[in-house]
Order: sequence, then structure tokens, then C-alpha cells
Amino acid sequence: MLELAILGLLKEQDLHGYELKKRLSETLGVASGVSFGSLYPALGRLERSGAVRGVEPETAAPAAPIPQTGSLGGELAAFRARPAAVRHGRSRKVYRITPRGEELFGELLAAEPSGADDARLFSLRLAFARYLSDDARLGMLERRRLQLLERVNRSGSRARAAKDRLDTYLHSLVEHDREIAEHDLSWIERLIVREREVVAAAAEGAPAGSPAAPTDEGHVAPIPPAFPGRRERGQSLAPLGAGTDKESTT
Repeated sequence: MLELAILGLLKEQDLHGYELKKRLSETLGVASGVSFGSLYPALGRLERSGAVRGVEPETAAPAAPIPQTGSLGGELAAFRARPAAVRHGRSRKVYRITPRGEELFGELLAAEPSGADDARLFSLRLAFARYLSDDARLGMLERRRLQLLERVNRSGSRARAAKDRLDTYLHSLVEHDREIAEHDLSWIERLIVREREVVAAAAEGAPAGSPAAPTDEGHVAPIPPAFPGRRERGQSLAPLGAGTDKESTT
């Protein structure tokens, strides 16, 4: 997952280590725990495999020599005014994706999951879904829908089976898990409906717009909200393609 994220970010632009760590935290979430201790080994593996290469950023012309004014304070001020890379004789290493890295990124992005319900991996793949073909993107969303549907069914069965032997608080946790799964399922169904509209518009030659579906607020949000709403108790799940925009949420 980390190597997929690194390659996806470097596909957009060259980055040095600090910038890459910051962007990874934004992409994977602050709770992902990406540290320099995990980042640089991953970069090393990618560099050895030829997927990325480190390049020195372009430097300015050699700095003029410090004038010998005879004033220690003046010479020190002139030294401090020089760029940091000139003072220390080095510059930060910038990482760039290679053609092999582009190929590896495509393989990692298109690879089918092992079947585990990994929400973080799905969110990461969705963040870079614009690089997938229409069929691959729709297939990824359909597989996630099936995973969430299974999760909803398991949560409902667990809640019914444990209803008589769980106290109020434990039962509320089971209910909470079911409601989150139902919310995510509704979200995925909206994404699928939007994706099918985009594909149909492209087939007809009409402007398709962005393949990423907007949220109710009108902006792209590939990662599910941390505190999702829920359906009204007893409301049935709408079939795929039904009017999901009319679903009642709180």
C-alpha cells in the first residue's frame, strides 16, 4: 500500500522526502503512521528495482565569493545570506518516477484485492482511480459494493443472534458497525450510479466530466467520512441504481 501511494504521488510530480511524507499523511490519513523510518526503506526498494530514481534538483549559478571586508560581522551576514544548499555543499534529493515505476504503479493499482475488507487500501486505490480505465474503475467499485453488502448482512445476523445476551452498550456497538456499513454501501452505490452515467455519456460523445463522484456537498471525497450518518432504523437497502439520492440519512 505504501509503495502504491509513493508511486501515485510521484506520478503527479517530483518530490523530496519531506514533501513526500507530508503528502502521504494527507493521502493515507494522519492515523496511517507514515514515518521516515518506513518511507525511506520503501523508497530504497523502489529505487533498487528501478521504479524511482533520486535526482539532484537544479541549482543556481555558483554563488559569488564572500567579500573580504575586514568586518567579521559583515562577512558573517554575507555568509548567512547565501542559500542553504551552497552553505552546506549539498541539496535535498528529489525522487522521480521512471517508466518502470509507471508500469509498476499500473500493476499495483489494477491488482484485484485478496478478498479482505481493507477500507484503507480501497480508499487509496479510489484516490488514484482516475488512472484506471472505465471498466477497471467500475469493477473496483462493484467489488467494494459486494464486500460491503456481505458486511451489512454479517452485522445484521450478529446483532440478531446476540440481542438477548448483550447488554445495552455492547449491543449499541454492534448496531453502530451495521449502520456504518449501510452508510458506506449507500455511498458506493451513488459512486457506481455516477460512474455509469459518466461511461454512458462518454460512449455517446457527450462531455463526461470527472470520473470521480462528488459528495452531497459537491466536492470529491474518496475516503469515507470518519463519522458517517445512518439510515433510519428499519429502512431497507435500495437496489443498485435506484434513487439513492432520496435516501433518508441523519
